[in-house]
Amino acid sequence: MRIVRNNIIPFKGFKAINLFGVLFVRKDAMLTSCTLNHEEIHTAQMKEMLYILFYLWYVIEWIVRLFGKENAYRNISFEREAYSNETYMSYTSKRKHFAWVGYMKNNKL
Repeated sequence: MRIVRNNIIPFKGFKAINLFGVLFVRKDAMLTSCTLNHEEIHTAQMKEMLYILFYLWYVIEWIVRLFGKENAYRNISFEREAYSNETYMSYTSKRKHFAWVGYMKNNKL
């Protein structure tokens, strides 16, 4: 995963954003190993969904989850998988394809 530090992407108030496997990071942001692992998990998800399908599914699932009682962003299946495994540093090497599907069923992390 390539890391690009700058002051434009992401917008102020955000630390980083992963776009097509490139991690854009604010110049003043600290990246932990957990954050990097979280983003590596997203990169794996993007690759298996052929990038565009990842973003389409992400937005659709976010919109659907806006109508729930819980935090829509934190309950997106891609985010649930990434947050649940960000401290497991070898997760991406052992991760099964489409593992995020298993995170769609339960709304709790």
